[in-house]
Amino acid sequence: MRAWLPLCAVAALAACSPTVPDSGSGVGFGDYDSYQSQLRRDTALATSQRQTVQAPATAVASSDSYPSAEAPAATGAPTAAEIDAALGRTPSPQTQPVITPAAPIQTAAITPAPTAARSSGSGAAISDEQSFSAVSSRESIASDAERMRQNRAQFEQAPVTALPSRPEDTGPNLAQYALSTTNLPGQQIYRRGFTTQRKYDRACAAQPSAALAQQAFLAAGGPEKDRLGMDPDGDGFACGWDPRPFRAAKG
Repeated sequence: MRAWLPLCAVAALAACSPTVPDSGSGVGFGDYDSYQSQLRRDTALATSQRQTVQAPATAVASSDSYPSAEAPAATGAPTAAEIDAALGRTPSPQTQPVITPAAPIQTAAITPAPTAARSSGSGAAISDEQSFSAVSSRESIASDAERMRQNRAQFEQAPVTALPSRPEDTGPNLAQYALSTTNLPGQQIYRRGFTTQRKYDRACAAQPSAALAQQAFLAAGGPEKDRLGMDPDGDGFACGWDPRPFRAAKG
């Protein structure tokens, strides 16, 4: 009887000890095989979802290739028509935008204006007659002498004709008067009465030029008399007129 007591104590201790967990079984699963099966199903499902959803196209369509509204791109996602059919709804008509490619710009061809032909008929823009090397390459002593002979034959001398007669109503001849005098401007030759500077300035301002003033002075009785007040110094020259250019022209 006493021999069974130790055995009963050992059996009681074994019944009270906690159960050792099975390290080979999966977490939350009855065994490891169930865990592996579930993992394979999840992997297959994720792969099928990645194949269904495609990345958006990044390539820009060219101007000549536009997508047709009749054939949408196959992306794997259900279209609006399929969703309406599944829900029993009547699809509402929608106007699809029509993209018309722009017509190419027509540019008018520009035709360059024709270049005006040379009027001289020679291709050289500048004469090379002064260049010895250019002339000697195409001319000789004989050809040059012949050309000079032709030029002399074509020379014409204008006949000498009589000078036209001078009209009688042109007034005093200034050249003839200038050559008849010998005194310098400002050198008194004739006696003058009292006159004022104001009268002199007014008389000279009324004439367009000194030559016309001298003609008016001579026509009014000059140089002996100065009725117009143009020669107060008595040199015989009115309003600053100078006879020296006529004297120099005679030599």
